[in-house]
Amino acid sequence: MRPWLWIGLLPLLASGTATHDVRAYGARGDGVAKDTAAIQAAIDAASKEGGGVVLLPQGRYVSGTLHLKSHVTIEVRAGATLLASPDEKDFDPYEELGFERVDDRETSYFHYALLAGENVEHVTISGSGIIEGNRPKRGGPKPIALKNCRYVSIQGVTVRNSPNYAVSFLGCDYVDVDRVTVLNSYADGIDPDSSRYVRISNCYVDSWDDAICPKASRALGRPRSTEHLTVTNCVLRTSCNHFKFGTESAGDFKNIAVTNCVMLRRETGRAAISGISLESVDGSHIDGVAISNITMQDVRTPVFLRLGNRGRGLNPPTPGSLRNVTISNIVANGGVMASSVSGIPGFPVRNVTLDNLNVTMGGKGVFQVLDVPEHIAKYPEAAMFGELPAYALYARHVEGLTVRNLKARWLEEDGRPAVVMDDVRDMELLAFRSDTPSAAAPALLFHQVVGALIQGSRVTRDTGVFLRVSGDRSGEISLAGNDLRRARTAVETAEEVAKGAAAER
Repeated sequence: MRPWLWIGLLPLLASGTATHDVRAYGARGDGVAKDTAAIQAAIDAASKEGGGVVLLPQGRYVSGTLHLKSHVTIEVRAGATLLASPDEKDFDPYEELGFERVDDRETSYFHYALLAGENVEHVTISGSGIIEGNRPKRGGPKPIALKNCRYVSIQGVTVRNSPNYAVSFLGCDYVDVDRVTVLNSYADGIDPDSSRYVRISNCYVDSWDDAICPKASRALGRPRSTEHLTVTNCVLRTSCNHFKFGTESAGDFKNIAVTNCVMLRRETGRAAISGISLESVDGSHIDGVAISNITMQDVRTPVFLRLGNRGRGLNPPTPGSLRNVTISNIVANGGVMASSVSGIPGFPVRNVTLDNLNVTMGGKGVFQVLDVPEHIAKYPEAAMFGELPAYALYARHVEGLTVRNLKARWLEEDGRPAVVMDDVRDMELLAFRSDTPSAAAPALLFHQVVGALIQGSRVTRDTGVFLRVSGDRSGEISLAGNDLRRARTAVETAEEVAKGAAAER
Protein backbone atom coordinates (compact mmCIF):
# COMPACT_ATOMS: atom_id res chain seq x y z
CA MET A 1 0.00 0.00 0.00
CA ARG A 2 1.22 3.51 -0.77
CA PRO A 3 2.61 5.33 2.31
CA TRP A 4 0.25 8.30 1.94
CA LEU A 5 -2.76 5.99 1.84
CA TRP A 6 -1.72 4.58 5.19
CA ILE A 7 -1.74 8.07 6.70
CA GLY A 8 -5.18 8.79 5.30
CA LEU A 9 -6.51 5.55 6.77
CA LEU A 10 -5.14 6.08 10.30
CA PRO A 11 -8.28 7.74 11.74
CA LEU A 12 -10.51 5.19 9.98
CA LEU A 13 -8.47 2.27 11.27
CA ALA A 14 -8.60 3.69 14.78
CA SER A 15 -12.39 4.16 14.63
CA GLY A 16 -12.84 0.43 14.17
CA THR A 17 -10.86 -0.46 17.30
CA ALA A 18 -11.61 -0.28 21.01
CA THR A 19 -11.91 3.08 22.77
CA HIS A 20 -10.23 3.50 26.14
CA ASP A 21 -11.70 6.38 28.13
CA VAL A 22 -8.99 7.63 30.47
CA ARG A 23 -11.57 8.15 33.23
CA ALA A 24 -12.10 4.40 33.31
CA TYR A 25 -8.42 4.11 34.27
CA GLY A 26 -8.67 6.61 37.13
CA ALA A 27 -8.10 9.98 35.46
CA ARG A 28 -9.80 12.84 37.31
CA GLY A 29 -9.65 15.60 34.69
CA ASP A 30 -10.14 18.27 37.36
CA GLY A 31 -7.05 20.35 36.53
CA VAL A 32 -5.52 19.56 39.93
CA ALA A 33 -4.87 15.83 40.28
CA LYS A 34 -2.03 14.40 38.26
CA ASP A 35 -3.44 12.02 35.68
CA THR A 36 -0.17 10.79 34.14
CA ALA A 37 -0.45 7.22 35.42
CA ALA A 38 -4.09 6.85 34.42
CA ILE A 39 -3.58 8.14 30.87
CA GLN A 40 -0.48 5.99 30.42
CA ALA A 41 -2.42 2.95 31.64
CA ALA A 42 -5.02 3.59 28.94
CA ILE A 43 -2.29 3.90 26.29
CA ASP A 44 -0.65 0.67 27.45
CA ALA A 45 -3.97 -1.17 27.46
CA ALA A 46 -4.74 -0.07 23.91
CA SER A 47 -1.25 -1.13 22.82
CA LYS A 48 -1.63 -4.60 24.36
CA GLU A 49 -4.79 -5.10 22.30
CA GLY A 50 -2.90 -4.26 19.11
CA GLY A 51 -4.15 -0.69 18.93
CA GLY A 52 -7.06 1.52 19.83
CA VAL A 53 -8.24 4.98 20.77
CA VAL A 54 -7.31 6.62 24.05
CA LEU A 55 -10.05 9.15 24.71
CA LEU A 56 -9.71 12.31 26.75
CA PRO A 57 -13.28 13.57 27.24
CA GLN A 58 -14.16 17.04 28.50
CA GLY A 59 -11.95 18.09 31.40
CA ARG A 60 -8.47 19.31 32.31
CA TYR A 61 -5.90 16.52 32.60
CA VAL A 62 -2.64 17.39 34.33
CA SER A 63 0.15 15.13 33.11
CA GLY A 64 3.85 14.56 32.85
CA THR A 65 5.51 12.60 30.06
CA LEU A 66 3.22 10.18 28.21
CA HIS A 67 4.83 7.49 26.08
CA LEU A 68 3.04 6.94 22.79
CA LYS A 69 2.70 3.42 21.41
CA SER A 70 2.30 2.02 17.91
CA HIS A 71 -1.23 1.79 16.47
CA VAL A 72 -2.64 4.00 19.24
CA THR A 73 -4.66 7.18 18.72
CA ILE A 74 -4.78 9.92 21.34
CA GLU A 75 -8.11 11.70 20.89
CA VAL A 76 -8.45 15.01 22.74
CA ARG A 77 -12.15 15.80 22.50
CA ALA A 78 -13.59 19.31 22.27
CA GLY A 79 -13.64 20.76 25.78
CA ALA A 80 -10.68 18.61 26.86
CA THR A 81 -7.26 20.00 27.75
CA LEU A 82 -4.12 17.92 28.21
CA LEU A 83 -2.23 20.12 30.63
CA ALA A 84 1.55 19.87 31.07
CA SER A 85 2.35 19.46 34.74
CA PRO A 86 4.05 22.47 36.33
CA ASP A 87 6.33 20.06 38.17
CA GLU A 88 9.49 19.38 36.15
CA LYS A 89 10.13 16.03 37.86
CA ASP A 90 6.98 14.67 36.19
CA PHE A 91 8.80 14.64 32.84
CA ASP A 92 11.41 12.27 31.49
CA PRO A 93 14.95 13.65 31.73
CA TYR A 94 17.01 14.50 28.67
CA GLU A 95 18.12 11.29 26.97
CA GLU A 96 21.70 10.09 26.69
CA LEU A 97 22.63 10.71 23.07
CA GLY A 98 25.79 8.61 22.88
CA PHE A 99 27.57 11.22 20.79
CA GLU A 100 28.77 14.78 21.12
CA ARG A 101 25.88 17.18 20.82
CA VAL A 102 26.50 20.02 18.36
CA ASP A 103 22.95 21.43 18.33
CA ASP A 104 20.98 23.24 21.02
CA ARG A 105 18.91 21.37 23.61
CA GLU A 106 15.59 22.05 21.94
CA THR A 107 16.86 20.55 18.69
CA SER A 108 18.73 17.56 20.14
CA TYR A 109 16.47 16.13 22.84
CA PHE A 110 13.07 14.46 22.59
CA HIS A 111 12.42 12.57 25.82
CA TYR A 112 11.75 15.73 27.82
CA ALA A 113 8.21 16.12 26.47
CA LEU A 114 4.52 15.82 27.25
CA LEU A 115 3.55 13.50 24.36
CA ALA A 116 6.72 11.58 23.51
CA GLY A 117 7.13 8.82 20.96
CA GLU A 118 10.25 7.00 19.81
CA ASN A 119 10.52 4.12 17.33
CA VAL A 120 6.73 3.82 17.05
CA GLU A 121 4.51 3.78 13.98
CA HIS A 122 0.90 4.34 12.97
CA VAL A 123 0.38 6.94 15.69
CA THR A 124 -2.39 9.55 15.66
CA ILE A 125 -3.00 12.62 17.83
CA SER A 126 -6.39 14.07 16.96
CA GLY A 127 -9.45 15.93 18.17
CA SER A 128 -10.66 19.47 18.72
CA GLY A 129 -9.20 19.83 22.19
CA ILE A 130 -6.14 21.61 23.58
CA ILE A 131 -2.62 20.51 24.41
CA GLU A 132 -1.47 23.10 26.90
CA GLY A 133 2.22 23.83 27.53
CA ASN A 134 1.31 25.56 30.78
CA ARG A 135 4.38 27.79 30.91
CA PRO A 136 4.72 31.61 30.89
CA LYS A 137 7.97 31.70 28.92
CA ARG A 138 10.44 29.69 26.87
CA GLY A 139 12.11 26.77 28.60
CA GLY A 140 10.24 23.54 29.32
CA PRO A 141 9.05 20.27 27.80
CA LYS A 142 7.98 19.90 24.20
CA PRO A 143 4.22 19.38 23.90
CA ILE A 144 4.61 16.87 21.02
CA ALA A 145 7.98 15.21 20.33
CA LEU A 146 8.40 12.25 17.99
CA LYS A 147 11.72 10.60 17.17
CA ASN A 148 12.42 7.87 14.60
CA CYS A 149 8.73 7.28 13.97
CA ARG A 150 6.75 6.32 10.85
CA TYR A 151 3.19 6.92 9.71
CA VAL A 152 2.25 9.75 12.05
CA SER A 153 -0.92 11.85 11.86
CA ILE A 154 -1.64 14.96 13.93
CA GLN A 155 -5.03 16.46 13.19
CA GLY A 156 -7.25 19.20 14.54
CA VAL A 157 -5.68 19.82 17.95
CA THR A 158 -4.60 23.18 19.38
CA VAL A 159 -1.15 23.42 20.96
CA ARG A 160 -0.99 26.42 23.27
CA ASN A 161 1.65 28.26 25.32
CA SER A 162 4.47 25.97 24.28
CA PRO A 163 7.78 26.59 26.08
CA ASN A 164 9.64 24.54 23.46
CA TYR A 165 9.09 23.54 19.82
CA ALA A 166 5.33 23.00 19.76
CA VAL A 167 5.24 20.14 17.23
CA SER A 168 8.63 18.52 16.77
CA PHE A 169 9.76 15.57 14.62
CA LEU A 170 13.21 14.01 14.35
CA GLY A 171 14.05 11.27 11.88
CA CYS A 172 10.36 10.67 11.14
CA ASP A 173 8.87 9.52 7.82
CA TYR A 174 5.34 9.73 6.42
CA VAL A 175 3.99 12.47 8.63
CA ASP A 176 0.72 14.36 8.16
CA VAL A 177 0.03 17.54 10.16
CA ASP A 178 -3.39 18.90 9.24
CA ARG A 179 -5.68 21.57 10.73
CA VAL A 180 -3.38 22.05 13.72
CA THR A 181 -3.45 25.37 15.57
CA VAL A 182 -0.38 26.60 17.42
CA LEU A 183 -1.09 29.56 19.70
CA ASN A 184 1.46 31.64 21.57
CA SER A 185 4.41 29.33 21.21
CA TYR A 186 7.44 30.83 22.91
CA ALA A 187 9.70 28.79 20.62
CA ASP A 188 9.19 27.41 17.09
CA GLY A 189 5.82 26.26 15.84
CA ILE A 190 6.25 23.14 13.67
CA ASP A 191 9.73 21.66 13.14
CA PRO A 192 10.36 18.57 11.00
CA ASP A 193 14.03 17.65 11.46
CA SER A 194 15.80 15.05 9.31
CA SER A 195 12.36 13.86 8.26
CA ARG A 196 10.89 12.71 4.95
CA TYR A 197 7.48 12.58 3.30
CA VAL A 198 6.02 15.26 5.56
CA ARG A 199 2.82 17.17 4.79
CA ILE A 200 1.84 20.29 6.74
CA SER A 201 -1.52 21.67 5.65
CA ASN A 202 -4.34 23.97 6.75
CA CYS A 203 -2.52 25.03 9.92
CA TYR A 204 -2.53 28.28 11.91
CA VAL A 205 0.77 28.95 13.64
CA ASP A 206 1.37 31.86 16.03
CA SER A 207 4.86 31.71 17.54
CA TRP A 208 7.54 33.99 18.89
CA ASP A 209 10.31 32.06 17.17
CA ASP A 210 10.12 30.58 13.67
CA ALA A 211 6.66 29.44 12.58
CA ILE A 212 7.61 26.47 10.37
CA CYS A 213 11.27 25.57 10.57
CA PRO A 214 12.48 22.38 8.88
CA LYS A 215 15.91 21.28 10.06
CA ALA A 216 18.58 18.79 9.04
CA SER A 217 20.56 18.66 12.28
CA ARG A 218 23.02 16.16 13.76
CA ALA A 219 20.61 15.26 16.55
CA LEU A 220 20.51 11.63 15.34
CA GLY A 221 24.28 11.40 15.63
CA ARG A 222 24.66 11.61 11.87
CA PRO A 223 23.40 13.92 9.13
CA ARG A 224 20.08 12.89 7.58
CA SER A 225 18.31 14.82 4.88
CA THR A 226 14.91 16.45 5.06
CA GLU A 227 13.16 15.54 1.81
CA HIS A 228 9.79 15.41 0.11
CA LEU A 229 8.19 18.07 2.31
CA THR A 230 5.07 20.04 1.42
CA VAL A 231 3.51 23.00 3.22
CA THR A 232 0.19 24.35 1.99
CA ASN A 233 -2.76 26.52 2.98
CA CYS A 234 -1.31 27.83 6.23
CA VAL A 235 -1.55 31.12 8.10
CA LEU A 236 1.72 31.96 9.84
CA ARG A 237 2.40 34.65 12.44
CA THR A 238 5.80 35.13 14.03
CA SER A 239 8.31 37.63 15.31
CA CYS A 240 11.19 35.74 13.69
CA ASN A 241 10.93 33.81 10.40
CA HIS A 242 7.75 32.47 8.85
CA PHE A 243 9.26 29.63 6.80
CA LYS A 244 12.95 28.95 7.31
CA PHE A 245 15.40 26.14 6.99
CA GLY A 246 19.14 25.99 7.30
CA THR A 247 20.27 27.20 10.69
CA GLU A 248 20.55 23.47 11.38
CA SER A 249 21.95 22.37 8.02
CA ALA A 250 24.21 19.37 8.46
CA GLY A 251 21.96 17.23 6.27
CA ASP A 252 20.46 18.10 2.91
CA PHE A 253 17.12 19.68 1.95
CA LYS A 254 15.60 18.27 -1.23
CA ASN A 255 12.27 18.27 -3.03
CA ILE A 256 10.37 20.83 -0.95
CA ALA A 257 7.23 22.72 -1.96
CA VAL A 258 5.48 25.55 -0.11
CA THR A 259 2.31 27.16 -1.48
CA ASN A 260 -0.79 29.19 -0.65
CA CYS A 261 0.33 30.68 2.68
CA VAL A 262 -0.38 33.98 4.42
CA MET A 263 2.38 35.50 6.57
CA LEU A 264 1.35 38.13 9.11
CA ARG A 265 2.73 40.08 12.02
CA ARG A 266 1.80 38.86 15.48
CA GLU A 267 -0.65 41.01 17.40
CA THR A 268 2.14 41.95 19.80
CA GLY A 269 5.89 42.12 19.32
CA ARG A 270 8.21 43.07 16.50
CA ALA A 271 7.75 42.53 12.80
CA ALA A 272 9.04 39.22 11.45
CA ILE A 273 12.70 39.02 10.40
CA SER A 274 11.91 37.22 7.14
CA GLY A 275 9.12 35.60 5.21
CA ILE A 276 11.13 32.94 3.38
CA SER A 277 14.69 31.99 4.41
CA LEU A 278 16.60 29.14 2.77
CA GLU A 279 20.08 28.65 4.18
CA SER A 280 23.00 26.24 3.84
CA VAL A 281 25.86 27.03 6.20
CA ASP A 282 26.97 23.65 7.60
CA GLY A 283 27.69 21.70 4.42
CA SER A 284 24.06 21.10 3.44
CA HIS A 285 23.02 20.66 -0.18
CA ILE A 286 19.74 22.42 -0.94
CA ASP A 287 18.27 21.24 -4.23
CA GLY A 288 14.78 21.38 -5.64
CA VAL A 289 12.66 23.97 -3.77
CA ALA A 290 9.46 25.52 -5.15
CA ILE A 291 7.64 28.24 -3.21
CA SER A 292 4.58 30.00 -4.60
CA ASN A 293 1.46 32.04 -3.87
CA ILE A 294 2.55 33.79 -0.68
CA THR A 295 1.33 37.05 0.80
CA MET A 296 3.36 38.85 3.47
CA GLN A 297 2.47 41.79 5.67
CA ASP A 298 5.04 43.66 7.80
CA VAL A 299 7.85 41.21 7.08
CA ARG A 300 11.18 42.99 7.28
CA THR A 301 12.89 40.88 4.58
CA PRO A 302 10.60 39.05 2.14
CA VAL A 303 13.12 36.52 0.71
CA PHE A 304 16.56 35.48 2.00
CA LEU A 305 18.67 32.83 0.26
CA ARG A 306 22.10 32.18 1.75
CA LEU A 307 24.99 29.81 1.08
CA GLY A 308 27.67 30.25 3.76
CA ASN A 309 30.36 28.24 5.53
CA ARG A 310 29.88 28.24 9.28
CA GLY A 311 30.80 24.55 9.19
CA ARG A 312 29.41 23.52 12.55
CA GLY A 313 30.38 19.90 13.19
CA LEU A 314 32.76 19.86 10.20
CA ASN A 315 36.54 19.70 10.28
CA PRO A 316 37.48 21.48 8.15
CA PRO A 317 34.39 23.59 7.41
CA THR A 318 33.24 22.85 3.85
CA PRO A 319 30.53 24.74 1.97
CA GLY A 320 27.54 22.85 0.65
CA SER A 321 25.38 24.11 -2.21
CA LEU A 322 22.14 25.95 -2.88
CA ARG A 323 20.59 25.42 -6.30
CA ASN A 324 17.43 24.85 -8.30
CA VAL A 325 15.10 27.12 -6.36
CA THR A 326 11.98 28.79 -7.74
CA ILE A 327 10.05 31.41 -5.78
CA SER A 328 6.98 32.84 -7.48
CA ASN A 329 3.83 34.88 -6.95
CA ILE A 330 4.91 36.79 -3.85
CA VAL A 331 3.15 39.92 -2.59
CA ALA A 332 5.06 41.62 0.24
CA ASN A 333 4.01 44.90 1.89
CA GLY A 334 5.80 46.72 4.68
CA GLY A 335 9.33 45.40 4.17
CA VAL A 336 12.36 47.35 5.34
CA MET A 337 15.29 45.31 3.98
CA ALA A 338 15.91 44.05 0.46
CA SER A 339 15.46 40.43 -0.46
CA SER A 340 18.81 38.81 -1.16
CA VAL A 341 20.43 35.84 -2.85
CA SER A 342 24.01 35.42 -1.71
CA GLY A 343 26.76 32.85 -1.95
CA ILE A 344 30.42 33.19 -0.98
CA PRO A 345 33.51 33.66 -3.15
CA GLY A 346 34.12 30.51 -5.18
CA PHE A 347 30.81 28.93 -4.12
CA PRO A 348 27.93 30.63 -5.91
CA VAL A 349 24.24 30.02 -5.49
CA ARG A 350 23.06 28.39 -8.72
CA ASN A 351 19.90 28.30 -10.82
CA VAL A 352 17.46 30.49 -8.91
CA THR A 353 14.26 31.90 -10.39
CA LEU A 354 12.32 34.74 -8.77
CA ASP A 355 9.06 35.20 -10.66
CA ASN A 356 6.27 37.69 -10.13
CA LEU A 357 7.46 39.43 -6.98
CA ASN A 358 5.45 42.49 -5.98
CA VAL A 359 7.23 44.27 -3.14
CA THR A 360 6.48 47.53 -1.36
CA MET A 361 9.31 48.61 0.91
CA GLY A 362 9.49 51.27 3.60
CA GLY A 363 12.18 53.38 1.96
CA LYS A 364 14.45 56.06 3.45
CA GLY A 365 17.66 54.25 2.45
CA VAL A 366 20.80 56.09 1.35
CA PHE A 367 22.80 55.15 -1.74
CA GLN A 368 26.18 53.71 -0.76
CA VAL A 369 29.15 51.94 -2.25
CA LEU A 370 29.20 48.17 -2.72
CA ASP A 371 30.89 47.40 0.56
CA VAL A 372 28.80 44.56 1.96
CA PRO A 373 30.71 42.26 4.36
CA GLU A 374 31.00 38.62 3.35
CA HIS A 375 30.39 37.15 6.84
CA ILE A 376 31.26 33.70 5.48
CA ALA A 377 31.05 31.90 8.85
CA LYS A 378 28.38 34.02 10.53
CA TYR A 379 25.07 32.68 11.81
CA PRO A 380 22.64 33.08 8.88
CA GLU A 381 19.91 35.66 9.29
CA ALA A 382 18.28 38.10 6.91
CA ALA A 383 19.72 41.11 8.74
CA MET A 384 23.27 39.69 8.88
CA PHE A 385 24.75 42.08 6.30
CA GLY A 386 23.25 45.27 7.68
CA GLU A 387 21.69 47.78 5.30
CA LEU A 388 22.08 46.59 1.74
CA PRO A 389 22.88 48.82 -1.26
CA ALA A 390 19.53 47.94 -2.93
CA TYR A 391 16.06 48.56 -1.61
CA ALA A 392 14.26 45.66 -3.34
CA LEU A 393 16.72 42.91 -4.42
CA TYR A 394 20.42 42.26 -3.85
CA ALA A 395 22.33 39.31 -5.38
CA ARG A 396 26.00 38.40 -4.95
CA HIS A 397 28.02 35.33 -5.98
CA VAL A 398 25.24 33.80 -8.08
CA GLU A 399 25.26 31.83 -11.33
CA GLY A 400 22.09 31.31 -13.32
CA LEU A 401 19.63 33.86 -11.93
CA THR A 402 16.29 34.67 -13.52
CA VAL A 403 14.22 37.56 -12.17
CA ARG A 404 10.90 37.91 -13.93
CA ASN A 405 8.05 40.38 -13.30
CA LEU A 406 9.62 42.16 -10.35
CA LYS A 407 7.56 45.19 -9.35
CA ALA A 408 9.38 47.36 -6.81
CA ARG A 409 8.24 50.49 -5.01
CA TRP A 410 8.86 52.32 -1.75
CA LEU A 411 6.52 54.19 0.61
CA GLU A 412 9.03 56.94 1.34
CA GLU A 413 11.76 58.03 -1.04
CA ASP A 414 14.75 55.72 -1.10
CA GLY A 415 18.09 56.80 -2.53
CA ARG A 416 19.26 53.30 -3.47
CA PRO A 417 18.84 51.32 -6.68
CA ALA A 418 15.93 48.91 -6.73
CA VAL A 419 18.21 46.05 -7.81
CA VAL A 420 21.93 45.47 -7.27
CA MET A 421 23.79 42.54 -8.86
CA ASP A 422 27.38 41.90 -7.69
CA ASP A 423 29.47 39.04 -9.10
CA VAL A 424 26.58 37.46 -10.97
CA ARG A 425 26.90 35.35 -14.11
CA ASP A 426 24.28 34.20 -16.59
CA MET A 427 21.30 36.24 -15.46
CA GLU A 428 18.04 37.47 -16.92
CA LEU A 429 15.97 40.41 -15.73
CA LEU A 430 12.65 40.29 -17.52
CA ALA A 431 9.67 42.65 -17.25
CA PHE A 432 11.20 44.61 -14.36
CA ARG A 433 9.23 47.65 -13.27
CA SER A 434 10.30 50.34 -10.86
CA ASP A 435 7.37 52.58 -9.96
CA THR A 436 9.41 54.85 -7.70
CA PRO A 437 12.88 55.46 -9.13
CA SER A 438 15.21 57.80 -7.30
CA ALA A 439 16.91 60.74 -8.93
CA ALA A 440 20.02 60.02 -6.87
CA ALA A 441 20.65 56.43 -7.95
CA PRO A 442 20.21 54.22 -10.99
CA ALA A 443 17.24 51.88 -11.07
CA LEU A 444 19.70 49.01 -11.61
CA LEU A 445 23.33 48.63 -10.58
CA PHE A 446 25.41 45.80 -12.04
CA HIS A 447 28.92 45.19 -10.71
CA GLN A 448 31.11 42.38 -12.09
CA VAL A 449 28.15 40.96 -14.01
CA VAL A 450 28.86 38.68 -16.96
CA GLY A 451 26.24 37.46 -19.39
CA ALA A 452 23.03 39.34 -18.65
CA LEU A 453 19.82 40.09 -20.54
CA ILE A 454 17.45 42.88 -19.56
CA GLN A 455 14.25 42.70 -21.56
CA GLY A 456 10.71 44.05 -21.45
CA SER A 457 11.44 46.39 -18.53
CA ARG A 458 10.42 49.98 -17.89
CA VAL A 459 10.36 52.87 -15.46
CA THR A 460 7.07 54.69 -15.02
CA ARG A 461 8.44 57.95 -13.64
CA ASP A 462 11.23 60.24 -14.71
CA THR A 463 14.61 58.97 -13.60
CA GLY A 464 18.23 59.68 -14.31
CA VAL A 465 20.00 56.40 -15.11
CA PHE A 466 18.29 53.10 -15.77
CA LEU A 467 21.38 50.84 -15.60
CA ARG A 468 24.80 51.60 -14.20
CA VAL A 469 27.56 49.06 -14.89
CA SER A 470 30.87 48.84 -13.03
CA GLY A 471 33.65 46.33 -12.54
CA ASP A 472 36.42 45.36 -14.93
CA ARG A 473 34.96 41.87 -15.50
CA SER A 474 31.52 43.07 -16.49
CA GLY A 475 30.50 42.19 -20.02
CA GLU A 476 28.03 40.57 -22.38
CA ILE A 477 25.17 42.66 -20.99
CA SER A 478 22.31 43.18 -23.44
CA LEU A 479 19.22 45.36 -23.25
CA ALA A 480 16.35 44.52 -25.60
CA GLY A 481 12.75 45.64 -25.94
CA ASN A 482 12.72 47.92 -22.90
CA ASP A 483 10.65 51.09 -22.51
CA LEU A 484 13.20 53.61 -21.22
CA ARG A 485 11.62 56.80 -22.51
CA ARG A 486 11.43 58.26 -19.02
CA ALA A 487 15.08 57.54 -18.25
CA ARG A 488 17.53 60.33 -19.07
CA THR A 489 20.28 57.74 -19.66
CA ALA A 490 19.65 54.11 -20.53
CA VAL A 491 23.13 52.75 -19.71
CA GLU A 492 25.99 54.37 -17.84
CA THR A 493 29.33 52.55 -17.57
CA ALA A 494 32.26 53.16 -15.23
CA GLU A 495 35.72 53.84 -16.65
CA GLU A 496 36.99 50.31 -15.98
CA VAL A 497 34.21 48.68 -17.98
CA ALA A 498 35.25 47.58 -21.47
CA LYS A 499 33.69 49.37 -24.39
CA GLY A 500 30.59 47.55 -25.62
CA ALA A 501 30.26 45.51 -22.44
CA ALA A 502 26.68 46.72 -22.07
CA ALA A 503 24.57 47.81 -25.01
CA GLU A 504 21.01 48.11 -26.28
CA ARG A 505 20.29 45.63 -29.05
